[in-house]
Amino acid sequence: MLALTNNAALVIQSLTNSPELPGSAGLRITAQPEDQQSLSLAVAAEPTAGDAVVEEQGARVFLEESASSMLDEMVLDAEVDAQGSVQFFLGSQAGQAGGQPGGAAPSQNSQSPDGPTA
Repeated sequence: MLALTNNAALVIQSLTNSPELPGSAGLRITAQPEDQQSLSLAVAAEPTAGDAVVEEQGARVFLEESASSMLDEMVLDAEVDAQGSVQFFLGSQAGQAGGQPGGAAPSQNSQSPDGPTA
């Protein structure tokens, strides 16, 4: 199952802890139908039927079925740049050392703290 770093959990909480969103909100990760190697991230009010739910450190992630199998044994990390843009990274749990993912590569999608970007 997907694991979250402390940074990822904090970023996800900042994205989903909004008065406009219910307490059940989380970050939903889906695999792109046209390219099963690409992922899409978006803030969602609740999981969709069939989603796996990962809850760590107060953060919730909803994994669409195809994304869930792709991300098994992976670690999600995140960082916020000086402009406030969020970048998510994936690494292998096997390569994890000191709470940071090993061999992390940038994800295809970014989010701003104000919500998902297109």
